[in-house]
Amino acid sequence: MNVAVNYMNGRDGAEDVCRQIQAFGVQAEAIQADVRSEAQVEALVRQVTESFGGIDVLVINATGPQPMLSIEEQTWQSYLDQLEFFVKSPLLLVQQVLKGMRERGFGRIIQIGSEVFELGNPKFANYVAAKGAQLGQTRSWARELAPSGITVNLVAPGWIPTERHTGTPQSEIDEYLQNQPTGKMGIPEDVGRAVAFLASDGASFVTGQKIAVNGGRTLA
Repeated sequence: MNVAVNYMNGRDGAEDVCRQIQAFGVQAEAIQADVRSEAQVEALVRQVTESFGGIDVLVINATGPQPMLSIEEQTWQSYLDQLEFFVKSPLLLVQQVLKGMRERGFGRIIQIGSEVFELGNPKFANYVAAKGAQLGQTRSWARELAPSGITVNLVAPGWIPTERHTGTPQSEIDEYLQNQPTGKMGIPEDVGRAVAFLASDGASFVTGQKIAVNGGRTLA
């Protein structure tokens, strides 16, 4: 197994992820590309294919700034900014890997969504709308690609604290946990395990699904 880690700006972080993967004896390479660009996506997939061969598993997780904006503050461009990451970039990536997956009769496409589509977070409509579109895209692709042996699913995490959440007031965390049945925050490994399952042979009969990784926060 070989792994390519795409990044746009965070080279150090991507290389650190590669080192963690390599510690398990797996070859990994960090490759820079803006996945909103058709030309860069084409170059990215070409480089990965030349280095490692065909792409069997595609995990789509690109994201950008996520400003909180009231209805009065939102613009159509603020919606397009989110759609570029959550609808356009998945389309570009899937179009580039699809031919090879169809030829091999095997593929796993895994999108990373969010719980916000169910929650409808206020002052976040541009992001929520794009995440809803991403889920719809996933379901439609799943039906279209199932006859080719390709599964398409989406993992929808809750709030998983990472480096970018450093400095978040404890009051915000406490408020989030009020509606969290497990009473604790998730960790990145929780999301990774769900992705690994969907990429495995054990998920060969699972497609078109959204798996929430949020401790049951969207049970209702």
